[in-house]
Amino acid sequence: MGRCNGRCTLVGFCCLQLVAALERQIFDFLGYQWAPILANFLHIMAVILGIFGTIQYRSRYLMMYAVWLVLWVGWNAFIICFYLEVGRLSQDRDFIMTFNTSLHRSWWMENGPGCLVTPVLNSNLAPEDHHVITVSGCLLDYQYIEVVSSATQIFLALFGFVYACYVSKVFLEEEDSFDFIGGFDSYGYQAPQKTSHLQLQPLYTSG
Repeated sequence: MGRCNGRCTLVGFCCLQLVAALERQIFDFLGYQWAPILANFLHIMAVILGIFGTIQYRSRYLMMYAVWLVLWVGWNAFIICFYLEVGRLSQDRDFIMTFNTSLHRSWWMENGPGCLVTPVLNSNLAPEDHHVITVSGCLLDYQYIEVVSSATQIFLALFGFVYACYVSKVFLEEEDSFDFIGGFDSYGYQAPQKTSHLQLQPLYTSG
């Protein structure tokens, strides 16, 4: 029962990560955010790998999952910096999230809670095949929604990393104390004694 605690907790965190990643993937698809879509896909694959490694006692898979979580924390930290425009990052100038292929923004920009979207007709600022809008009345700006989403991902990733390292260590210790050849613990198992096929016969000598 004690051995299952770490594994069950890790599987639970992985399931939470999977649900959060799928939810984020849906909204990134709606906003045509290609860079986050690619990152979310890789994250979903890594989380599935972590679940498989936890259930199947594969410490190597858990290590790969833990390494990915470090990269995932870095990516989400970058997203937070991007939407808060830390340093020289600018949402009006940089279109990193769409690989500079379009002017699309986050889906939450027009569909946030309480947002009122008003199209601006006959605007000279609109590029070809685009339109200008004004967004007002939002209870929470889309930048902060994206920041909260990334912060949640970082929170789950940190806990997942800690438990992945712990469970992986437990698996490695169990592998070291297990005899894979005989299938029994090396301390409690004794190999059968070899018996000779030759039978000793009495030797008679003439006196």
